[in-house]
Amino acid sequence: MWTPAASSAAPARTSLLGILCRAYAGPGDEVLYSQHGFLMYAIAAKACGAVPVTAPETDLTASVDNLLKAVTPKTKIVFLANPNNPTGTYLPAEEVKRLRAGLRDDVLLVIDAAYAEFVSKNDYTPGIELVDAGANTVMCRTFSKIYALGGLRLGWAYCPAGIADVLNRVRNPFNVSSAALAAGEAALEDAAYMELCKGHNDYWLGWTSAELKKLGLTLTPSVGNFVLVQFPKEAGKDAVSADAYLRSRGIIVRAMGGYGLGDWLRISIGTGEENQAVVAALADFLAQWK
Repeated sequence: MWTPAASSAAPARTSLLGILCRAYAGPGDEVLYSQHGFLMYAIAAKACGAVPVTAPETDLTASVDNLLKAVTPKTKIVFLANPNNPTGTYLPAEEVKRLRAGLRDDVLLVIDAAYAEFVSKNDYTPGIELVDAGANTVMCRTFSKIYALGGLRLGWAYCPAGIADVLNRVRNPFNVSSAALAAGEAALEDAAYMELCKGHNDYWLGWTSAELKKLGLTLTPSVGNFVLVQFPKEAGKDAVSADAYLRSRGIIVRAMGGYGLGDWLRISIGTGEENQAVVAALADFLAQWK
């Protein structure tokens, strides 16, 4: 009989992804995720001898139909970053429910909801209800994003008690420090600060997106705390050149070549001054070519 959900902590969400792969996949098995999903899924799969498999996306958004088509008898885990890093796109709750319903009972669905706190869409949920509804879904979360505790490496998973038991057997002993646990507890209690951070991101994500579009750049409809920006392919105007120009102005963003998105840069939402600086720098970069 399925038992009520429980939780398991780890020094980082990425460690939880690795523990899940070690516990539920191995040589000859397949670990499935969307085309531009978080790179750690492939790394975690390879580390336990499993084969990482990707499913094509639609408009840089995970496709339930394509994920289900990619499932084989060897599939053991499906990772779904929702919202996705680095695209910032998301699947509505009903689509995630459809994905779970279309998977075999012996396939573990891992919903990686690291950016859940930033999402304001009415049709989005981080997946708690799917964990509660069965024995084969896990939701992973982190304190590294909206809580800004990345240096403490603290993450957690909400999962059926049976899976939590397995994770607690596989993880290293004493894998979370007392300082990290105390900081995580304090962060959860400070709801006002989290709302302040969310309000800041809501405003500056909208502002930054609008200003970059005014410059003629293409963006994905991000619901996270970053924007994914596409640049022309022409030499000198491309993402590599834009990245170099930004660095010359003291601004560091994330190149996306490792994700197969060489024409794009991921730009995190920072302080108001930082957001204004990156927009101004890109305006100057693009003005060179007018």
